[in-house]
Amino acid sequence: MKTRINIEKVEPAGYKAILGLEKFIESTPLTRIHKDLIKIRASQINGCAFCINMHTKDARKAGETEQRIYALNAWRDTPFFSEEERAILALTEEVTLISNHVKDETYEQAAKILDETYLAQVILAIITINAWNRIGISTNLIPA
Repeated sequence: MKTRINIEKVEPAGYKAILGLEKFIESTPLTRIHKDLIKIRASQINGCAFCINMHTKDARKAGETEQRIYALNAWRDTPFFSEEERAILALTEEVTLISNHVKDETYEQAAKILDETYLAQVILAIITINAWNRIGISTNLIPA
């Protein structure tokens, strides 16, 4: 396998636009844990090996446990995640699998737990990693 195209070099303005959204997400009060859970879970669903590799390493460096990382794809069946994290993970899955739509109950649960600004930032973080996943998968980025 080899990388197909380097979008950053071929279309730098478009790449910078997505990078700008990433920089915005990094500037928000979203916790590091929440950002990492969103990035890893969406990347698992999308099958982006490059992003899974990068974000699990980042999460471990930030203090996330191996146990929680390994259990992330089965988060509903473990006691390892808080109510807030569960709401964020459910929303991450449904926004990532958007053709199935976001259920009212999923959105309402997240809205009940998260304030409006934090909820907006979570949704933007989910959208951002999905954009990166699509770049990684369509260009065949290879994890190092």
